[in-house]
Amino acid sequence: MARTNVPVTQITRAGVAAPAETNGDPVNQHVVQNNGRVVLLVRNSGTTVDRTITFRFPGLVDGQSVTPRAVALTQSTSRYFGPFPTDEYGSALQVDVDNAELKLTAFGI
Repeated sequence: MARTNVPVTQITRAGVAAPAETNGDPVNQHVVQNNGRVVLLVRNSGTTVDRTITFRFPGLVDGQSVTPRAVALTQSTSRYFGPFPTDEYGSALQVDVDNAELKLTAFGI
């Protein structure tokens, strides 16, 4: 199945309205169009369990796959991640979540 797209909201000096969050999809996972200047806001909306977000590396190093970067978010917290260099993360940033309690918002800077 195709990954669920997380739309990127471009930040401007004039300001932008806060975009709607994308609900975590632990079945299809996510993709964010990445130009190297993307920041991802991840919120754990759960109140009892820590959740994990994982950023995948699309390429190989010496013919070996690279271990994805996994980060735990404690309950009821938010964290910003990025930017994601395209030479490491690719132009289609692959993001995996372990539960729908993770909410995603992408910003272009």
